[in-house]
Amino acid sequence: MNYIWLAFFFIAFIVALAKLIITGDGQVFSQLVKAVFDTSDTGFRIALFLTGILAFWMGIMKVGERAGLVQILARLLRPLFRKIFPGVPDGHPALGSITLNIAANMLGLDNAATPMGLKAMQELQELNPQKDTASDAQIMFLVLNTSGLTLIPISIMAYRAQMGAANPTDVFIPILIATFFSTIVGLIVTALIQRIKIWDWVVAAYLGGISLVIAAMIALFLSLPPQKMQTVSDVATGVILFGLIILFLLAGFVKKRNVYEDFIEGAKDGFNIAIKIVPYLVAILVSIAVFRASGSMDYIINGLGWFFSLFGIDTEFVKALPTAFMKPLSGSGARAMMIEAMKTYGADSFVGHLVSIIQGSTDTTFYVLAVYFGSVGIRNSRYAVLAGLAADLAGIIAAILIGYLMFG
Repeated sequence: MNYIWLAFFFIAFIVALAKLIITGDGQVFSQLVKAVFDTSDTGFRIALFLTGILAFWMGIMKVGERAGLVQILARLLRPLFRKIFPGVPDGHPALGSITLNIAANMLGLDNAATPMGLKAMQELQELNPQKDTASDAQIMFLVLNTSGLTLIPISIMAYRAQMGAANPTDVFIPILIATFFSTIVGLIVTALIQRIKIWDWVVAAYLGGISLVIAAMIALFLSLPPQKMQTVSDVATGVILFGLIILFLLAGFVKKRNVYEDFIEGAKDGFNIAIKIVPYLVAILVSIAVFRASGSMDYIINGLGWFFSLFGIDTEFVKALPTAFMKPLSGSGARAMMIEAMKTYGADSFVGHLVSIIQGSTDTTFYVLAVYFGSVGIRNSRYAVLAGLAADLAGIIAAILIGYLMFG
């Protein structure tokens, strides 16, 4: 991330200097300085607004976690993981850590997911005969993480609310569909390389069942007239999200937990997260704003637009591609690109919706790889990057198609 951050500033400086020399535009550096001050203020305001939303949702998630919903989801996933991790003995602790990690990721519990993931990687390393080379099980686990399957994209909806979206949750179902494709493609690519029998009845039942649900959702939206499509999506999103809140609260009550205290504990975590991201958010937002103010972003977008127009393709999606390009490299960078796009084109524009779907469609491949493999000293990642990027590409393509279907 350090090199990317520096590159934005240096490229902006070079482009601005070239403009000054070639065109004599004396305002270009004033625009860069203005972008620095304006975006610093914007970054702080966004982080401040996020505090309340993150506090509430992290509180609700903590209630669900303490009520045992993560463990329930883990038990539901365990039969599938036994099949796609054939190198891990049945009953090995790694399988438990893997299922808890994936379950926590799906529920958006990043604070719980990362420690579980690191523990799973360490347990898988104990089974790895070549300690500096990633095993098949470690690669499969990594790809499932980088595909970013998340049921509740809390932060994205929060950012959309801050950027003035009329209905911040209207990307919930599109993100769910896009991240499903990312996960399925990542799993299938890795399984084919590892020669795992993905047509085993257990695997087929899981993947087939989920695929039927997603296919039914897509068929439903395709059957609706454009004016009703968004209405149905909004109603379904509202029912699902509020239903989850009630489910988590009821689960805590049934488990005889002090639901209020659990909520407060989680809300404190959300507050702390919001405060911690202020410097990171300001840093990356300023670099992106300077990059755009120099005209560098426009050159990239116009170049890509020209290329795709040669094939007669609608080029409106090109404005969202900077977020897609950044996503595998840096989560914070992609988030900044998403915010910048919503600020430039509007949160409720096609581009504003599309960058939100892209942001939620997959995770940060290189960051996850560096953290998880680095934690156990793996240097040879074999085909992990290829499989992870295949999942990223599938998620981004799905996001673009769904974006046109729902908001185009």
